[in-house]
Amino acid sequence: MNIYFCGSIRGGRQDVNIYQRIVKKLQQYGTVLTEHVSSGSLSEKGEDAALDGDKAIHDRDVEWLMKSDVIVAEVTQPSLGVGYELGRAVALNKRVFCLFRPSSGKVLSAMIRGASTNSLFQVQDYTEDEVERILEKYFDSIAKN
Repeated sequence: MNIYFCGSIRGGRQDVNIYQRIVKKLQQYGTVLTEHVSSGSLSEKGEDAALDGDKAIHDRDVEWLMKSDVIVAEVTQPSLGVGYELGRAVALNKRVFCLFRPSSGKVLSAMIRGASTNSLFQVQDYTEDEVERILEKYFDSIAKN
């Protein structure tokens, strides 16, 4: 299974520790095409130095989105890039699972929470203590379908 993980890069790296936990768990279910999002060495400036610029990043990531079987997004830290990826995933009719921590004091965008109207797009509130268990439950449920 190809898994596309979305998390904030240029929008802020405050949640990198939880991204690492999520990616580690996701690796039990398949290949995480975007595991670099969880790298502690990735700054808010992103990957500019490592690649041929923004267009190369965009084109590579869209290709990965198209190859993905499921998209998992941690959406607590607002990110234009993550929102764009989720919109593209919906347009591609991909299975999307969004994770949000209400304890952050933030309010999730209505465009994300409101999209959770069918089985392909789901939003799950969670606490850090339960993230692995929630991912297990989600992947068990899609394995049954």
